[in-house]
Amino acid sequence: MNKVLVSLLLTLGITGMAHAAGDAAAGQGKAAVCGACHGADGNSPAPNFPKLAGQGERYLLKQLKDIKAGTSPTAEPGTGRKVLEMTGLLEGFNDQDLADIAAYFSSQKIVIGAADPALVKQGEALFRGGKVADGMPACTGCHSPDGSGNFAAGFPHLGGQHATYVAKQLTDFREGNRTNDGDTMIMRGIAAKLSNKDIEAVSSYIQGLH
Repeated sequence: MNKVLVSLLLTLGITGMAHAAGDAAAGQGKAAVCGACHGADGNSPAPNFPKLAGQGERYLLKQLKDIKAGTSPTAEPGTGRKVLEMTGLLEGFNDQDLADIAAYFSSQKIVIGAADPALVKQGEALFRGGKVADGMPACTGCHSPDGSGNFAAGFPHLGGQHATYVAKQLTDFREGNRTNDGDTMIMRGIAAKLSNKDIEAVSSYIQGLH
């Protein structure tokens, strides 16, 4: 069994843990604080803020918990996920609140963007074929051929996401500025094999993927 498959199985085990059931109706009101950056329905108008609409509920909940832990004034260095723009915003929410917010945004429909035609060929090759010579698997293995992700496993929906945001996340994983991909470091390992041009191409392709 190769290392990539082992890593995926371990991640499935980690992200497959039970979590509080979210209430989308209750989450709509609680998500009001998110609207300024992410849009009232989760379709962010700003390319540097991610679209949350249609994202997997399990993935969203994990990110909310990680961000709350990582941006708390009392957080230990190296914990959670640090998003400076969200510092303090989640402090007043408990786990049920976060589950409700995740359920609300998950129930919304993402608005798909468009890829740069000049980058589609390279982006598609990376997304669907990986970089075999470098041992990098295709993105489709976790995120599905149409970019819809794997909600049960907690792998995010990528199709339609802002290219600017995707590029920043891949760069942050590569540079070690984002580390909440688990002990198996799947995304850090993959991003380490991507050049700046690779990241630009695959991010653009993802923006128009549906």
